[in-house]
Amino acid sequence: MMRLTSLIAMLGISYLALCGIAYAVGARFNSTRSIPVGLYWETNDPVEKGAYVMFCPPQREVFDLAMTRGYIGAGYCPGGYGFMMKKILAAKTDVISIGDDGVRVNDVLLPFSAPSALDGAGRPMPRFRTTKELTESEVLLMTDINAGSFDGRYFGLVERSQIKGVIRPVFTW
Repeated sequence: MMRLTSLIAMLGISYLALCGIAYAVGARFNSTRSIPVGLYWETNDPVEKGAYVMFCPPQREVFDLAMTRGYIGAGYCPGGYGFMMKKILAAKTDVISIGDDGVRVNDVLLPFSAPSALDGAGRPMPRFRTTKELTESEVLLMTDINAGSFDGRYFGLVERSQIKGVIRPVFTW
């Protein structure tokens, strides 16, 4: 019995060490449905429209609410927020409009972009509404696969400086 316990402990320690090494060299795992679930690799690719990115949410009341409600996790970003992963759906000089019918980028309505009035627990969702041309420093981070994502429809625009890296899918499902 003692040998089995020691073996299990060694396997557990080895697994944690392997995960730590994988993270240190760029492996990232996404478990949310904002982008495809799976394994990603952090790259040196440019931060541009269409890229998947990891970012630290800016310290705003809307992210405090999101963390309290469990939309985002705790982590090492300022404010105690965890990293979030989204796709850049608008950048630079794109003209965006976020309204009750959804999000438009250059007058094209994005799929899965109609905001929900209530979350899954029946609580009112934050509302962000705007029409504007993005500056060089602003990006719109959203999903293009899941109508239930907590994204730019609710928290607004994010500064490029909040982006910590571009991630590329390795294995997703």
